[in-house]
Amino acid sequence: MNQKRKTPTIQDVARSAKVSTATVSRALSSPEKVSEATRARISAAIHATGYTLNQAARSLRQRNARTILVALPDIRNPFFSSILDAIEREATSRGYGVLVANLYLGQETARRLQDYMLSNRADGLLLLDGSLSPETLRAIASPPNSVPLVLACEDIPQTDFHTVLTDNAEAAARATRHLIDLGHRKIGHILGPEHNVVARDRLAGFKQALEGAGQVVQPEWLLRGNFEITSGFAAAARFMALSDRPTAMFAANDESAIGFLSGLRRHGLECPRDISVIGFDDLGVAAHYTPPLTTMRQPRETLGRMAAETLIDILEKTEPAGGPLRILLTSDLIVRESTAIAPRP
Repeated sequence: MNQKRKTPTIQDVARSAKVSTATVSRALSSPEKVSEATRARISAAIHATGYTLNQAARSLRQRNARTILVALPDIRNPFFSSILDAIEREATSRGYGVLVANLYLGQETARRLQDYMLSNRADGLLLLDGSLSPETLRAIASPPNSVPLVLACEDIPQTDFHTVLTDNAEAAARATRHLIDLGHRKIGHILGPEHNVVARDRLAGFKQALEGAGQVVQPEWLLRGNFEITSGFAAAARFMALSDRPTAMFAANDESAIGFLSGLRRHGLECPRDISVIGFDDLGVAAHYTPPLTTMRQPRETLGRMAAETLIDILEKTEPAGGPLRILLTSDLIVRESTAIAPRP
């Protein structure tokens, strides 16, 4: 026979944390009177026992840590280095520290973010990852948790959080038009990850530019990718297997463009003699690769600074009135040696 599970009590939390019930009560009502280590243990015990988190969670967060948490999908990706540097500089100038969370844990991501906030290690969350569900973020940002939250880099549709982004679709359209203006009529695209909102926006901009020029999007010229060098290298092999090859390729980011160029060189093709290639982001290596890569330069430093400004303004109760702030930044076309006039038919 199924037994009804007992509702966790404050005594259960106290036993799990190895403290008295009075200490748990004090941590919930007057967190400043309890040491940080003890508050962390009590927070962990609340999670472990399933004790109702409503007022408990809010109370454990009341002490101001003057620290912001920056959560990103992959700290190994060099794209984030300039953004993190700008965030840290802005935060430091306003008297805040920065914690970085690398969100590589899949289903554990939401729990990990909640643990950071409930253990009082940070006052607000700056999220550089668009893969979390709207429901997860609303649970973090809404009462009783009420964590101040700003999205940056990657949008999450159907949400109304403060957001600082690059206009990826518009920039991708300009990158594609650059190839069209050079006379290319056979243009392909190395895709980003299928479910990534940035990759989808860049694909949309690519299609918009082709259709605006009266060109047809050829499905076989859309090569799979995942923003990594290895995926660009693999795309080169698929490109070589095509019976009818494009004369130009727009890669969803610089890493995949560089991997693609490396792979083509293995097959004896040279850029831009045999094919033009344009990337996206303008990573530090882009200007020093052979050939130097034409790319769309994202204003990463500006993006990081403005995202940090927005979050700290919220923490200091100076956020702008009139609803969620949405900032769209413009990328610059940086023309180097990897794109050239289309070869004659």
